[in-house]
Amino acid sequence: MKMTKKKNAWSTYTEEQLEELEALSGNYRAFLDAGKTERECVTEITRIAQENGYRSLDEVRKDGGRLQPGDKVYASGMEKTIALFVIGKQPLEAGMRILGAHIDSPRLDVKQDPLYEDTELAYLDTHYYGGIKKYQWVTVPLALHGVVVKKDGTRVPVCIGEDDGDPVLFVSDLLVHLAGEQLQKKASVVIEGENLDILVGSRPLSKAEKEVNKGSMGSAKSEASATVEAAEKSTDGEAKNNVEAGKNGTEASDDKKAEKEAVKQRILAILQEKYGMEEEDFLSAELEAVPAQKARDCGLDRSMIMAYGQDDRVCAYTSLAALLDTPAQEYTCCCLLVDKEEIGSVGATGMQSRFFENTVAELMDCMGQYSELALRRALSHCRMLSSDVSAAYDPLYASCFDKKNSAFFGGGLVLNKYTGSRGKGGSNDANAEYIASVRALLDKHEVLFQNAEIGKVDVGGGGTIAYIAALYGMEVIDSGVAVMNMHAPMEVTSKADVYEALRGYRAFLAEA
Repeated sequence: MKMTKKKNAWSTYTEEQLEELEALSGNYRAFLDAGKTERECVTEITRIAQENGYRSLDEVRKDGGRLQPGDKVYASGMEKTIALFVIGKQPLEAGMRILGAHIDSPRLDVKQDPLYEDTELAYLDTHYYGGIKKYQWVTVPLALHGVVVKKDGTRVPVCIGEDDGDPVLFVSDLLVHLAGEQLQKKASVVIEGENLDILVGSRPLSKAEKEVNKGSMGSAKSEASATVEAAEKSTDGEAKNNVEAGKNGTEASDDKKAEKEAVKQRILAILQEKYGMEEEDFLSAELEAVPAQKARDCGLDRSMIMAYGQDDRVCAYTSLAALLDTPAQEYTCCCLLVDKEEIGSVGATGMQSRFFENTVAELMDCMGQYSELALRRALSHCRMLSSDVSAAYDPLYASCFDKKNSAFFGGGLVLNKYTGSRGKGGSNDANAEYIASVRALLDKHEVLFQNAEIGKVDVGGGGTIAYIAALYGMEVIDSGVAVMNMHAPMEVTSKADVYEALRGYRAFLAEA
């Protein structure tokens, strides 16, 4: 029996729904522009949560307070991951209803010793983060986002390239006139990872600027100067002569270095003036180069959104919006937004960490419900939608897709029973019984949805956080939005699919 073809979502909407869809799209674009890194996302989500009456779980604990049904709290981990909760009527041991997504995206990370000069051009050395087609990241206007932490603990936020008056940065490419040999290479090596260095300057310091720069650099050497001064006051003539020779040698060396790397010195002078930053401060900095473009409506009909980082911030935002729209339910509702998914969900802020487990333990303690057994039961009794994106069918590359098992723009929320690659490796592979209950729920609320997998069996694949959450024994299925150009500097989604994701997530939190 042939399955009934699903409707295109656009043909089903009322005028009221179209207005809600456009309002959602505008808010979503603003969120994307405000949060181009995981840190910025957590900052923006925290701001939105507090405006909607959420309290920090740390503050609740410090006040010795108790949580009651209807209370709204959040907890963040290292300002890169965050979990938000609306406390339900049932004890946590009965489980939660969780929407889980990730807020990190592919990008270029600045290395710890990055700044160098070559033929009077200054560069920042980078290491790409996540799976990218390296050739897509050349000649694209880039912005630099992140934080510099100095040795005294002072934190300095960095954002260059987003304001209209800001300069932008870029990675160069070989001109086509000389690219005959380059164009014979495989796409994977047309651009080498070590050549993804960001061009940041070409103007050397003038002689006058060098003197000013030398003075500012001298103030940072007070400890060394004190040592020299003490030696100069010594009655030992030989020691004084050695110091004087050393001073002269150092000054000559500094002058020679400044002359040789005058462009680099200008960049350092700019960083010093703007951020109070010295070169060694790169060691404790987290700086990410991301596309400088803003999120935009896409298509002559404005039916799509083009932006950086929609994998997976499209699901993160709709999950957050759904939770904010949800009053207290029978079960506690949770929106979990994590870091490091693009590199395996590792580290203290990835899904493989104990952040979520520890946060739930603290939550139970504030409710007078904690025990190790109760915690284990709570986690195993959860139901979760792993809110992550899927590959949108692209007719220009039809040979890579199994058309009858693909996600299409306008088809609605995407359910992926399994992800993974090479025989479902790294997949959760959701239970049929759970899928049936999710199907029934979405149909009841008239949410348009579609099933899909990521491309043909032997072509490739991908993973999500679903399999990690499933380790607790909870029911999990991947569900999200179809994305075209996934992992490219600019990705594209359908506004209709974004809207259906929000509707589906609302329904899940209310009745799953």
